[in-house]
Amino acid sequence: MSRAGTLDLASGVGGKIGKDDVLPAVEQYEKYHVCYGGKEEERKSNYTDMVNKYYDLVTSFYEYGWGESFHFAQRWKGESLRESIKRHEHFLAFQLGLKPGQKVLDVGCGIGGPLREIARFSYTSVTGLNNNEYQISRGKVLNRLAGLEETCDFVKADFMKMPFPDNSFDAAYAIEATCHAPDAAGCYKEIFRVLKPGQCFAAYEWCMTDAYDPKNTEHQQIKAEIELGNGLPDIRLTSQCLEAIRLAGFEVVWEKDLTVDSPVPWYLPIDPSHFSLSNFRLTIPGRFVTRNLVKGLEKIGIAPKGSERVQAFLEKAADGLVAGAKKEIFTPMYFMLARKPLTEE
Repeated sequence: MSRAGTLDLASGVGGKIGKDDVLPAVEQYEKYHVCYGGKEEERKSNYTDMVNKYYDLVTSFYEYGWGESFHFAQRWKGESLRESIKRHEHFLAFQLGLKPGQKVLDVGCGIGGPLREIARFSYTSVTGLNNNEYQISRGKVLNRLAGLEETCDFVKADFMKMPFPDNSFDAAYAIEATCHAPDAAGCYKEIFRVLKPGQCFAAYEWCMTDAYDPKNTEHQQIKAEIELGNGLPDIRLTSQCLEAIRLAGFEVVWEKDLTVDSPVPWYLPIDPSHFSLSNFRLTIPGRFVTRNLVKGLEKIGIAPKGSERVQAFLEKAADGLVAGAKKEIFTPMYFMLARKPLTEE
């Protein structure tokens, strides 16, 4: 699991956006969100632009602080963050029953950290679907470095309109990715279409729990901060995701919020009250160092103008995630395993 350095962080901010266009992109991205007066319907109708801007702006920050796999994980005592992330990915492969030689689809694959880990673990061929050009270019470089360019590939496309024939894949999964979809049922229907009959789809979804009160001002603020800092048009309830996957035609094998019985809190790496040398970049002192590095690099022109504002909304997101977890109103790992019936009704 590689880690980007400071200069990689600085040069990567903005992704495929031109250096002079980063600040206007930040300003436009912020305007989509509640914290800046944005509306949910506008985010949903412009989700492609919003999510693309988000990942162009934040991918280098993610890789700098988190490595190649941009997701949380259920964690055991004595287990490092990296170990838990790998196990989280292996768990998906196990639940899907992956076998050597199968064709697997990663829906919303980021730069391909999970894709590469699952391909190595299960001896499968994995296709990563992603609509962000910068993340795909970065993922291809990492595939070559890992020696997986022959078995793993990337396709640039919208997961609401996949460019694959019906019944193409032996399995599919999504790790904290389909939360970006403006319509969960529509996204799941596309996954259903490209999956072979009798095969399974597994997902880790970002959701609000049943404890979320839409009339509670504090709950609303926490939700808005998470949406802003993570490029989300909305955050659905767990019950809405479950209803949507059934509406798409899937049979649900089992589902559970995996945060409920995690021995170590999933949010520990970003909790301000927790300090860890192994994950220093995610701690309060680490954030302080990164913030001032970005500020200095922006000032001397190495990092584009607007980089500091990206760092700021990512920190706000982290605070919202921790607050949502402690109030038990948010989960990043509502797990669903669902099967496409052998015969469609």
